[in-house]
Amino acid sequence: MRHARRRVVRRVTRLAAVGGLLLGGGMVAQAAMASETPAAPATTFSAAGTAGDKGAALAAKLGTARSAGNWVDAEGRPVVAVTDERAAAEVRHAGAQAKVVGHSMNELKSATGALRSAPRVTGTAWAVDYRTNRIVVSGDRTVSSGDWTRMTQVASRIGNFVTMQRTEGRFTTRLNGAQPILSTGGRCSAGFNVTDGQREFILTAGHCGPTGSIWFADGQGTRQLGATVNSSFPGGDFSLVQYDTGKAGEGADVVAVGGGKGVRITGAADAAVGQRVFRSGSTSGLRDGQVTALNATVNYPEGTVTGLIQTNVCAEPGDSGGPMFSEGIALGITSGGNGDCTTGGTTFFQPVTKALAALNVRLITATPSPGAAQSAAPTPATEAGQSGMTPSAAQPGFSAPVTGVEGETLLARLTDPRNVGPGLLVIAGSVIALIATRYIRAEQDRKAYQRYYSATWG
Repeated sequence: MRHARRRVVRRVTRLAAVGGLLLGGGMVAQAAMASETPAAPATTFSAAGTAGDKGAALAAKLGTARSAGNWVDAEGRPVVAVTDERAAAEVRHAGAQAKVVGHSMNELKSATGALRSAPRVTGTAWAVDYRTNRIVVSGDRTVSSGDWTRMTQVASRIGNFVTMQRTEGRFTTRLNGAQPILSTGGRCSAGFNVTDGQREFILTAGHCGPTGSIWFADGQGTRQLGATVNSSFPGGDFSLVQYDTGKAGEGADVVAVGGGKGVRITGAADAAVGQRVFRSGSTSGLRDGQVTALNATVNYPEGTVTGLIQTNVCAEPGDSGGPMFSEGIALGITSGGNGDCTTGGTTFFQPVTKALAALNVRLITATPSPGAAQSAAPTPATEAGQSGMTPSAAQPGFSAPVTGVEGETLLARLTDPRNVGPGLLVIAGSVIALIATRYIRAEQDRKAYQRYYSATWG
């Protein structure tokens, strides 16, 4: 029995040593490869934004009768939907990709106008899918079969490029961003810090509270933060919360992303279909996804909001008003959607540029430039893979600068590509373990030989 246990121990030790050799070799190999200049990713956030600007400019040049939207493909290249081959040739000559489609932007706008003119049905939403040249009408679980039938009849009269689809959950505002702000109406998230040149404000969602709402930085209502001085909802979904002190304070150009980290905001821009984006909120933390449509309309229970950015980023109650951004560029403010961050869903955002223009304010940025809609080149401020971080407890309007990675696992540390030294140590330890098990086995065999033959000596 004792011999069997020894054999098991030896085998386990040898297997562990072999595993250590493989791990150490991988660490050293990774470190060697990391010393070379890494290849750039196929699509960076800033590249997507630049491609989107180029595509939008080409579509505007062609006009709404010859184009039907633009987007960024998986490789970060601008694509423009056009209605004829001549327009396609112009787009290709300008260095972008062209896709010939059957319906112009004029037809798509006319179709959405017809949907808006129909009797309002709470729980429905629609947006133009530029990539498929269709209008997608969605209905949540609260829409009755009778209302859905009537909406389907409206869509049929418009044309077969209007598609109907049922969706899970309910389309609701996400009241209850990146930092929590609270009032008698519920909990929201702070979006971006903005200024009119004299006073400073939080830009957040309009449905969070009407003008006059008082906001606090704590649940006990002891730390008053400010009051809503301007609000738009429904129609749009944005508002200004003026700081009681008149100033946002240090770190006003940073939005929190959780774990004591933040992203420095350097400007504002319009989102592009296909662009990868991040959203931060006080309920579900930092999440990422892709812009799927623009100029979306949502019929919330409280009213209809138009001109929204549609994404597949998840959000939950309390995330309302939180910031959406891409590589330091402000893009949107969380409005509402369906689903959650367990099952996924659709989330809509108020475009930042429209809110800034309507309110006559500008972002407080790391590199301020005049004008409401800044388009400064984005500056990387945090790692790309940030999904699911929890929000930090920093005061609204403030955020810690980017710091080191927290919560790193032992495996992540061991496989860090910079760990040449630890890799060699792991290899050395594994070799020693193998030699030791071999020596122990040899010594045990020698002693067993001695015991067996000693009985016949002398």
